[in-house]
Amino acid sequence: VQLQASGGGLVQAGESLRLSCAASGSILSINYMAWYRRAPGKQRGWVAGTTTGTDTRYAGSVKGRVTISRDNTGNTVILQLNRMNPEDTGVYYCAAGRRPWLVPEYWGQETQVTVSS
Repeated sequence: VQLQASGGGLVQAGESLRLSCAASGSILSINYMAWYRRAPGKQRGWVAGTTTGTDTRYAGSVKGRVTISRDNTGNTVILQLNRMNPEDTGVYYCAAGRRPWLVPEYWGQETQVTVSS
């Protein structure tokens, strides 16, 4: 499984950003897709996840401001970040796996998100 992330960039506090991650390869085995981020000086942490159904979950730090969704094909996962703040700054990774809510087996390349105050 290959994951191609896009959409990172520099935004001002209060603005929105949309990250996308397209999966290819042996995608029939994928039941779960998620986003993680690594803030400066911190370890990588889980941000949000979604299963092949409608189950979505969010980290407390982003709940209410972030939406994770999949397109009609199910091959692309989108992370919509709203009302962003400088604490959202970091390197974002998309990931995919066979087992929902567990550490994914497959990881995409990083995409940088910077929120200026």
